[in-house]
Amino acid sequence: MLFIQYPKCSTCQKAKKWLDAHNITYTDRHMVDANPSYDELKEWYGKSGLPLNKFFNTSGLLYRDMQLKDKLPAMSEEEKLKLLATNGMLVKRPLIVDGNLILTGFKEAEWEEKLL
Repeated sequence: MLFIQYPKCSTCQKAKKWLDAHNITYTDRHMVDANPSYDELKEWYGKSGLPLNKFFNTSGLLYRDMQLKDKLPAMSEEEKLKLLATNGMLVKRPLIVDGNLILTGFKEAEWEEKLL
């Protein structure tokens, strides 16, 4: 299992504590130092069954600074994936990748259902 996170993010810290408390083994990956690539994002998006917009960190400063709320509706899927691959701070965090299971953000009830 891959746990992609930003260490200074309080939600990521909570998620990490939750994984550790449930003795779930994972590989930790810093989303800025090792930004998800276009190919990774495309694969994860395809497996997730989620709308691509769920992969964006809509509460992030960069998202707001780039005015993506207004720009995303006019962008193609390809353009969105390329944009996400440019900066880890645009990607919703934390991100769990475990085979075909992809989780964006930390929702404890969802994680309990899918990871335990």
